[in-house]
Amino acid sequence: MSKIMMSELESQIVDLLPEKETLFFNNNWAAVYASNSSLALNAATLFSSATSTAVQTIVVAQG
Repeated sequence: MSKIMMSELESQIVDLLPEKETLFFNNNWAAVYASNSSLALNAATLFSSATSTAVQTIVVAQG
């Protein structure tokens, strides 16, 4: 990982988000659905190992 210089950090542009009330009254809603799943099976096998890989899905719908 490289170090960031102070001059690089100062050159970044920052935008503030609107107030929470502004977002609420503009009906700016976002529905977030997250799902994590993983499955491993090691049945009736001696001296073996089971490996599992996790999958994550995130869906954001904004209206």
